[in-house]
Amino acid sequence: MKRLTFAALGTSMASAFRKGDDRMPADESRTLEEGKRRRRVSFAIPARAGHHAKCPEVGMSSQGLSRRNFLRVSAGVLGSGLLNRSLARSHVPKARDRRPNILLAIADDQSWPHAGAYGCPFVSTPNFDRVAREGVLFTNAFAAAPQCSPNRAAILTGRYIWQLEEAGTHSSNFPRKFPVYTEILESAGYMVGYTGKGWSPGNWQVTGWKRNPAGYDFNQRQLEERPTQGISRIDYAANFVQFLREKPKDRPFCFWFGGHEPHRPYERGSGLRLGKRPELVEVPGFLPEDPVVREDILDYSLEIEWFDQQLGRILQALEEAGELDNTLIVVTSDNGMPFPRAKANLYEYGIHLPLAIRWGREVRGGRIIDALVSFVDFAPTFLEAAGLPIPREMAGKSLLDLLTTESGPQSHRDHILAGRERHSHARPDNLGYPARAIRTERYLYIWNARPDRWPAGDPTGSGEPEGYHDIDSSPTKTFMIEHQNDPHVRRLFELGFGKRPEEELYEVCGDPFCLRNLAEELAFESVRNQLRERLHNLLRQQGDPRELGTGDIFESYPRYGQMRDFPGFKEQGKYNPKYQR
Repeated sequence: MKRLTFAALGTSMASAFRKGDDRMPADESRTLEEGKRRRRVSFAIPARAGHHAKCPEVGMSSQGLSRRNFLRVSAGVLGSGLLNRSLARSHVPKARDRRPNILLAIADDQSWPHAGAYGCPFVSTPNFDRVAREGVLFTNAFAAAPQCSPNRAAILTGRYIWQLEEAGTHSSNFPRKFPVYTEILESAGYMVGYTGKGWSPGNWQVTGWKRNPAGYDFNQRQLEERPTQGISRIDYAANFVQFLREKPKDRPFCFWFGGHEPHRPYERGSGLRLGKRPELVEVPGFLPEDPVVREDILDYSLEIEWFDQQLGRILQALEEAGELDNTLIVVTSDNGMPFPRAKANLYEYGIHLPLAIRWGREVRGGRIIDALVSFVDFAPTFLEAAGLPIPREMAGKSLLDLLTTESGPQSHRDHILAGRERHSHARPDNLGYPARAIRTERYLYIWNARPDRWPAGDPTGSGEPEGYHDIDSSPTKTFMIEHQNDPHVRRLFELGFGKRPEEELYEVCGDPFCLRNLAEELAFESVRNQLRERLHNLLRQQGDPRELGTGDIFESYPRYGQMRDFPGFKEQGKYNPKYQR
């Protein structure tokens, strides 16, 4: 086992850019004038609720970087003069002598703004930022589901969760009939493996898989010490090195680095203990402004930094093996931060995720891409990069054209789709909270198929004191429950814990925290009707049982995770016969 220390985690990459410090270095002033000539960045991420910004023009990110943060990133984090959006000549990929390796590095529960490359002042992610600097930074990447195993299944199959039967619910099983990109690559000669968290949680063995759908297990090497008790003992980088040692020299590889961080539980107070500064935290507008929340976010950010450190060690191993530039590297997360109204929710902080992609000389670095992309696009991208056909059953679209074409408008999708079914055992009879969403450049429309149910789980009835089990246990959750009647918490508690209407509509360019539901406002009636019709048409075309009147089948699927003492069905790993067809 390897001993590893947590070096300098209290130092934030963006600490020079503290709140209230509007001074701009001379080199950034020069970059400002260049930026004005190139394009106008009009949207600023508000630090708190109520700070609304101008909506983007056509071709601009609907939730991107402020002008100042964009320039800071371009001048500091991502290299002065390198970042631009589709200004260079069109790049035509040349024939490759070697098939590329593929590395997917996926954090566990990290929302999109929380990386240095996005201008976040309280998280230091130099290795994510390196991938973005030497590759491409995406500002509009979206999960297919705001939960671990359903979104991971969507990544592996290139299909939406309503097309995946049991694998579309959290902590169920993974039907063997669905092809996954790792298996297709293995059949084409790739060596495949994973370390950390692959497809999980759930039971893949029961359906006949001989290995985790993410690859063969490389989790043997462990750390002797951890900087905090919440961090996994798995030595991800050492396991990756072992994988490289076992790989025949003439075989390309496909590797899945699945960090367990920043998934809860955290060691409470670890962020403060290791030197992180609560005054730098930008509390999202859907959470109350309180020291308890700030310190909880610090603990979360500390684990993001740990994941990033391990990514750095893996990049170093690739360099030492001479494989860095022949590896298509994708760095992202599986769903949003584990806080109320984020993870397990279809709002921005549940499905909008960080994404940076690097691929040596094949993808010119120093660019930002604002186009909408979905995680169902990853599998087709990996297969096309390997020179393999994309199965018709995959709903995703390869990103290679977007990555390698540098001139003309950025166009990939005009919408993304996402959805959720059961998350945890949070209601009587093991029922879920079905919902679907369509996100365009400007709007997010959500259809809550069962608005009579509690979206965060029933408040009582589980035999446990806290309730609302679709929200991970945390100091923030406890604080909001205990202070739900306080004036500064009451509305946020209702938004995060209360019941919701059947339809929700948000203008995300000015309301990234999704606080103002426009679905019933007359001025937005046409937008709501158009998105409603479009969503339901797409769901019908894709065979979503919720749209076809057979949606109760999702309630029948087994859960292999923790079961609680709710009334009704509660047998772990069993199908609920009441809802079976």
